Amino acid sequence: MFTGIIQAEGKISKIEPRDGDWKVTIHTGKLDMNDVAQGDSIAANGICLTAIEFGKDFYVADVSSETLSVTTAEEWTPGTPVNLEKALRLQDRLGGHLVSGHVDGVGEVKTISQDARSWRYQIEAPQTICKYIAAKGSICINGISLTVNKVDGCVFDVNIVPHTRQETTIKYFEVGTKVNLEVDLLARYLERMLNAPQAEAQSNITENFLAEHGFK
Repeated sequence: MFTGIIQAEGKISKIEPRDGDWKVTIHTGKLDMNDVAQGDSIAANGICLTAIEFGKDFYVADVSSETLSVTTAEEWTPGTPVNLEKALRLQDRLGGHLVSGHVDGVGEVKTISQDARSWRYQIEAPQTICKYIAAKGSICINGISLTVNKVDGCVFDVNIVPHTRQETTIKYFEVGTKVNLEVDLLARYLERMLNAPQAEAQSNITENFLAEHGFK
């Protein structure tokens, strides 16, 4: 699990194609690697990757053909900047929201505008995950925990404060940039509970029950 609070900006330093998937070396920038062990998870642009090798300023991970097909990893080249976060420890502060590192879909930046000292980004999500995105809810964009300002169909707005823009790869976004999106975990599990016939038979949780308890 992760929090969506980016710890460092790294970059792809080497890509080795391996029978349909990739072995990737990622330069970790200022990320503290002193407590990393083989097999630990380090998210790159919101994609949970397992460190199979590592050093003071890098780690190596396998990227499966499935991951390449459903994320922006397929667009990586040597030099591509990536947001990095080590997996959450139980004693850590939860500064963002619970993030799994499992990308739900690829979105696209539609507009970028300055809003006082902040920046407003409009992102279009794929049709398959629009229903999970709610105003004032949480969303993860390239591994960054953000609050949704408003939603219009499949297009949603996020506001980026100067610190977040400076410390993450958002500063490189342009209109048309493709981004990894992960929706809030709660939304996915609620849908499963409501729509699974077996779950309905074994549970008293209904749409009316949730509405009465503040979930609208």
